[in-house]
Amino acid sequence: MQKFISLSLLTSTIILSANNKTQDLFVQKIVLKGNMNLEYKVLPKDVNSFYEMFSQGITYGRLRMNTFKWDWKKENLDKKMKSHYALGLGGSLIFKTGRLNGISATLGFYTSQNPFLKMDGENVKYLKAGKDTLSRNDAQNNDYGMSVIGQSYLQYDASKTRFKFGRQLFHSVFTKSNDTKMIPNSFDGFSLESKFVSKTNIKLAYFQAQKLRDHTKSHDVITVQDSDLNPWGNNDDSAKHSGLTFSNFQDARKSTNHNLMIGTVENKSVKNLKAVVSYLAVPDVISNLTFEAHYKIKTNNWVISPGFRYMIQNDDGGGKIGGASLQGKLAHWESGQETRGYKNPKSLDSSLLAGRVVMKNRTTKILYGYSQIEDKADIVAPWRGFPTGGYTRAMGQYNWVANTKTNMIQASYDFSKAGIIDGFRTTIRYAMMDFDEKKVDALADRNIIHIDFWKTFKSVPNFETKVRIAIVDSDDDNGKKLDKSYNEYRLEFNYLF
Repeated sequence: MQKFISLSLLTSTIILSANNKTQDLFVQKIVLKGNMNLEYKVLPKDVNSFYEMFSQGITYGRLRMNTFKWDWKKENLDKKMKSHYALGLGGSLIFKTGRLNGISATLGFYTSQNPFLKMDGENVKYLKAGKDTLSRNDAQNNDYGMSVIGQSYLQYDASKTRFKFGRQLFHSVFTKSNDTKMIPNSFDGFSLESKFVSKTNIKLAYFQAQKLRDHTKSHDVITVQDSDLNPWGNNDDSAKHSGLTFSNFQDARKSTNHNLMIGTVENKSVKNLKAVVSYLAVPDVISNLTFEAHYKIKTNNWVISPGFRYMIQNDDGGGKIGGASLQGKLAHWESGQETRGYKNPKSLDSSLLAGRVVMKNRTTKILYGYSQIEDKADIVAPWRGFPTGGYTRAMGQYNWVANTKTNMIQASYDFSKAGIIDGFRTTIRYAMMDFDEKKVDALADRNIIHIDFWKTFKSVPNFETKVRIAIVDSDDDNGKKLDKSYNEYRLEFNYLF
């Protein structure tokens, strides 16, 4: 029944879209950005009545398919390491109303179905990258399809300031929609964005809940597990802090309901310099202050951009509850016990320093990045923002564990702009991750090769194919560490209308 309803909604909205006079089939209303997020090229205009808000609104459609193959070098079922396939088939329909006296609304419907290549309820725990094509929590009850309202918010525009209230996508150094699977990561609450100050962009947000990509319902922004100890009943992001569980918060007589507050100021007053200051707080758990700057140096053919990111994580009570390690094994640490290599096992105070140099011309982009986490606590970041993103984070890798050092080089080339292959471009990354061997639970050092291919076609201008390949070689240190070497393959199709 759910699949029938999903397809019916999809079909009916396509028909409405086709009949909408504001939509010209020959105008590309939306395009895909390199991170697979949508960029709106055509937006609804100001209207004069409540009726025109809807009659002059615009529907944006996206049909997509994501397939995954995960191939472990050595399977280990005790460690949830089992090779597998996964598939997501579906899409999205987003409707934006016209703007009446500054007021408008957005509604986004998303669906992901799994007609084949799916794991049964007992094996969904083995899913890695493909887990976001379904809800593992629902799959336990043999319900593999997800159909959700991924965006639902009211918007008010006044002068150079925009307010949003409801379920929305919010991008900052800490939070991202991360729309690389089937359904984006979204947040429930209030946000403000203002460009009232010259050459300055200010963003503020107050969120009471999060809805990760593989969830059908909102959940707490940081609490892991629920009252029934269901591992997928709350925040089950792969970058979660496993010590900040429902039961651990209750044992500490702390609330299991948390809010996420974010503030960002981006300034471009100095020519060729972009400076950003960002703040995040989960009251009574953690806070984070981040500084970032990028400077452009223009030559005849190249633009060279050095930049850095410095992130300071402050413990506001979360360390006492969950411990310094994201693995959660220090949550119940007591004096005299093994510290597992952490200097203060009950503190989340830590920091991150990352730097990069980007060289770019019309067809080519080359990036070298480096990151180092202070030898204190792991960085807490289950909101898909990726603390090392844009510097040293390769596909599917988390390198913000205490005292981890990473080097990465990335090269991108646009064959289409070079006049070699129409509509074809590629990116190759090579990263070396060096974990702290003194940590008892330290991951094995690894080398990562990550390759992306994109192809578009003139005959079908709104269609894009993307292939992703990851080759991970993990150093098990002569059997002392768990060998997590694997190959991963992804194939994605997108059609926009």
